[in-house]
Amino acid sequence: MANANQTPMMVQYQQIKDQYPDAFLFYRLGDFYEMFNDDAVKGSQLLELTLTTRNHSSKNPIPMCGVPHHAVQNYIDILVDKGYKVAICEQMEDPKAAKGMVKREVIQLVTPGTQTDAGAGSAKTNNYLTALTKVADQYGFAYADLSTGELKVATLSNFDAVLNEAMSLQTKEMVVDTSVETTVTDQLHRVGILISHQDSAVVQAELSYLTQAVTQPEQQTVLQHLLTYIVTTQKRSLAHLQRAVVYEPAFFLKLDHYSQRNLELTQNIRTGKKSGTLLWLLDETKTAMGGRLLKQWLDRPLVNRADILSRQTKVKVLVDQYFERNSLQEELTKVYDLERLAGRVAFGSVNGRDLIQLKTSLTQIPKLQHVLNGLASDAFDDLMTQLDPIEDVTDAIERAVVDEPPLSVTDGGVIKDGYDATLDQYRQAMRNGKQWLAELEASERQITGISNLKIGYNRVFGYYIEVSKGNLSKLPEDRYERKQTLTNSERFTTPELKDKERLILEAEDKSTDLEYQLFVKVRELVKSNIQRIQALARAVSELDVLQSFADVSERYRFVAPTFTKNTHELAIVEGRHPVVEKVLGRQTYVPNDVTMPSDTSILLITGPNMSGKSTYMRQLALTVILAQMGCFVPAKSATMPIFDQIFTRIGAADDLISGESTFMVEMKEANEALAHATANSLILFDEIGRGTATYDGMALAQAIIEFVHDKVHAKTLFSTHYHELTVLDQSLAGLKNVHVGAVEKNGELVFLHQMQAGPADKSYGIHVAKLAGLPDVLLNRADTILSQLESSQDQHQTVQATATAHQQVQAEQAQTAPVKTVEAVAPAEPQPTAQPSEPVDQGDTQLSLFSEPEAEPSEADRVVAQIKALNLMGMTPMAVMNQVYKWQQEVTQPKRGKSHK
Repeated sequence: MANANQTPMMVQYQQIKDQYPDAFLFYRLGDFYEMFNDDAVKGSQLLELTLTTRNHSSKNPIPMCGVPHHAVQNYIDILVDKGYKVAICEQMEDPKAAKGMVKREVIQLVTPGTQTDAGAGSAKTNNYLTALTKVADQYGFAYADLSTGELKVATLSNFDAVLNEAMSLQTKEMVVDTSVETTVTDQLHRVGILISHQDSAVVQAELSYLTQAVTQPEQQTVLQHLLTYIVTTQKRSLAHLQRAVVYEPAFFLKLDHYSQRNLELTQNIRTGKKSGTLLWLLDETKTAMGGRLLKQWLDRPLVNRADILSRQTKVKVLVDQYFERNSLQEELTKVYDLERLAGRVAFGSVNGRDLIQLKTSLTQIPKLQHVLNGLASDAFDDLMTQLDPIEDVTDAIERAVVDEPPLSVTDGGVIKDGYDATLDQYRQAMRNGKQWLAELEASERQITGISNLKIGYNRVFGYYIEVSKGNLSKLPEDRYERKQTLTNSERFTTPELKDKERLILEAEDKSTDLEYQLFVKVRELVKSNIQRIQALARAVSELDVLQSFADVSERYRFVAPTFTKNTHELAIVEGRHPVVEKVLGRQTYVPNDVTMPSDTSILLITGPNMSGKSTYMRQLALTVILAQMGCFVPAKSATMPIFDQIFTRIGAADDLISGESTFMVEMKEANEALAHATANSLILFDEIGRGTATYDGMALAQAIIEFVHDKVHAKTLFSTHYHELTVLDQSLAGLKNVHVGAVEKNGELVFLHQMQAGPADKSYGIHVAKLAGLPDVLLNRADTILSQLESSQDQHQTVQATATAHQQVQAEQAQTAPVKTVEAVAPAEPQPTAQPSEPVDQGDTQLSLFSEPEAEPSEADRVVAQIKALNLMGMTPMAVMNQVYKWQQEVTQPKRGKSHK
């Protein structure tokens, strides 16, 4: 709030700041943007600026810092990248002509979601601003990229779907209204999303056409709030915004954000960068807009067979025609970012160099058409019709704009000679005037005999004749009028020079103004064709992604997959993890088959740590994603169904933001799969149950396997170190055991990285610990403990018993009731169990699930118990021999009163 003791300038500043309390206010003062008060204190820290004060002599000096206007964009980007908003306040009138305080207004509010000036590093990345409202029990969800004009909207049924969309889009900012609960916004804020509030919605009439195709009330509402927020913050033309497209997440292969992260599709888990991801492997696009479309296709693989095969057919044509593909690549490298050029045209920020880039891009379109015509295939006919050269725009730019224009469009030099007659007259006057000045300088040197006499110009004094003080005596008296005295020279003028100065300066001013007006006319012509440019951009982008698929497929020996129709067979021969293979090299990576006939739903994978189980699982998921994007896949051959969803539980990590442990994250991800997977889904479970006690974990793992087998029927890869579970193939018909081979050579573990049928013989955990360098004493002790544990339990029998019982229950249920679809996973109700008549000390043995007749322990059982309790290390050899003799007598001689068996 402004107070009575403030200066008029600070009163104006505070009034504007009060309108943008959650933003840094960049207040224009001359050649600087200044920040005051709390903005200055915080801004100086974030931007590493020197903090000064205004009114030093005051009792309460005002903190102040500033940045030069010519470098302001860099400072704005820093703040916005850190999650802050920046309000840019400009001088709206010439300070020289202003009476009293110069009028100032905020011309734009830059926020994380509305930032459009993308640097070179983010050219292939969208910056999505999202919005959320709630109508009844449905969420309206919309998003826009202001730099490209993309606008989409959907209806989501629950918050999990909202969070998944927001995380998948990597949005930095979400606009909400009062209908969205605080608990929802708090959760969104915790994952790093800036929450902006837009409670009212008033969409301008010129933007109403954007929502005409939208009929659902929740979608209309969220679009109105989003567009209102954009208009309010941008305060400029939004002619490049495209009509809202309604999309349904079910139209694409569902990948929740957990799965996208676990599979490292676009972001490396360890570095957070693109390197080492599937996107990194696939990105051979030649244009920025093609790179963005590739990421969108990767985020949303298809589920419609016809659409997948259409893309696959185009890729096959380009793979088979190498030279034509190379020609396409050469022409695409000369196409600039048409989408963002169209955005700058709409914003009015386009300059002469941008228009030359647009012209250069449009001149490549006929060349692209020529290449496609030479493919001898009708697969690209749909794209051919969309490749519009927009020749009227190309011709207008060619006629008007010079080939190498300056950055500024207000200082002249942008428009070609011969484009406008009036402009040519002004330029002729300037050229003639300057020629006249050159001739005058030569004439005066000859008349006066002063060889260093010169004619110059500055903005304050205009044109002048300069004579050094040493030559002043050579000047005829009263020849010139004195204009300015300097230390070493004098400056003069003449009536003729004044007249010519007026003509030259008038021509320069009028020429500059006229050039800008002519440039604006060309810009408006381009603006009227924005929709054509955007349609062309979509076609070029698609062509770019398809050639990228073809290039990658040929380079890394990918093959076209075959999709089953009436069966659920999955057969991948010599499949590979494409990213790992690229890093390791072809000669090092070991390919593996994935064979799951229609009647097999689960592969139970065992084998040592670091043997490649997780890589095997991930490579299947990546193969499915590549196939349903329309790309070829890394295998010798591949036959697969079209999947509707992929669920993963791979890797271990705490969710610190949500305050959840590794095991809780594991259980939530598992439940997400069990609750929503269908028979057409793919599930990857890696080491389920390892985050808790051994029996708890193994019990959960077995129950999950049985649930997936009996209720879900999804194709599932389940890796585990619970070797006791491998007996489940005897009771679950749809489960097969496979393992990763490993052998011991001279006491050392050698990984084969080869998937083999059947269960692994053991885990080799102690061998892996040895590879990690643990002390030998520790490893020897671990071997001893392991031997004791293995001899004291037989958990295989326990798993077999529970599995057999489960199988019997399933058979009985199948006879008495039809199978019902399970919507979600709920804990089973506790069942009454038979209780023993007297308490029994179970020791370390696991309880049986079924009541058994009580039997008195035999002599052999008593001996075994004594052996377990015996302290061998504390006995002499003779004592041990005596004890063994005693046991022998007890076992072989029956007790009195008992029958001997």
